[in-house]
Order: sequence, then C-alpha cells, then structure tokens
Amino acid sequence: MRRRDVIAALSGAALWPLTARAEQPEMPVVGFLSARSSDESAPYVAVFRQGLAEAGATEGKNFAIEYRWANGEYGRLPALATELVQRQVAVLATVGGDPSALAAKAATATIPIVATFTSDPIELGVVASLGRPEGNITGISLLNSTLEAKRLGLLRDLLPQATKLAVLVNPTFLRP
Repeated sequence: MRRRDVIAALSGAALWPLTARAEQPEMPVVGFLSARSSDESAPYVAVFRQGLAEAGATEGKNFAIEYRWANGEYGRLPALATELVQRQVAVLATVGGDPSALAAKAATATIPIVATFTSDPIELGVVASLGRPEGNITGISLLNSTLEAKRLGLLRDLLPQATKLAVLVNPTFLRP
C-alpha cells in the first residue's frame, strides 16, 4: 500500500463523521429568554423541562434549548431576544415578567412566542384579546395589577392596626 493511499483512507475516515452529521436534519431549537439569572430561574426551567418531557419531548434528543439570561439588567433583553431570533429558534419561551415578553415581541413577528405576563397583555399591547391573542404571541397572565387593590384590602382587614406599608420593587423594571 502506498503512502498516498493510506493518507487518503485516513482523511476519508476522519471526514466521514462530519459528512454523516451534515446529512442529518438539524434539531429544532427552543429559545428561552429570562430577565432573571439562571439561578433565580432554576425552578421555572425545571418545570419547563418537565412539561416538555410529559409531552414526549426530550432535550438533546428531539430538540435543544438555547438559554439567554439578562441577570436583572432589563436593557440587555432586546439584544438577547435578537440573538435568539438570529439563531432561528423554532419557538421563544419568555419568563421574568413583561420586559422579557416585550423584548421577544419586538424582536420577531414570525417566530411563535410563549410568554408569562405579570400584567394585562392587552394593556401592554402584545395581544388583541385574551380569547384570541392573534399574532405570534400567547401565554399566561397573572393579571397582578387588577388584584393589587384586593390585596391591600385584605391586608387592611388582617392588620387593621398597621399604619405603614413597605413595598419592595426593582427600580430598573420599566413598563411601556
């Protein structure tokens, strides 16, 4: 056997896995966008994966997930959402409140978005109605803003002697 034949055989053997891999269809990718950190989002990620598994989807087998974490820096969300859109994900899942959903909605009008909202998505301007959201976004709304008066009333009923109320907020959380 000549040296050229050996080199050609070894080259072909080395390239075969690459060509075989190139022939396989690419696995669909789910984009996961969070305003929080990966540590803060761990319980949501676990439930997300569990729900996908219950639907028969296995990460690494049927699909892949690309994660983007804003770590509480809401100004980073538009760039992170754009990264996922450029990655051509099959669907975008957003957590961490309205800013994540708004960034995803601004980044694409075609990729489906599943979002969690902390306020009314109609009021935010991301869906036409709750019954028929239309467009490319759907999800779950906690409708917290409509319950705030009820919560304060309940607090007053439970603690009528209380004269002061403290509220903790993230000062960088921007509403549209």
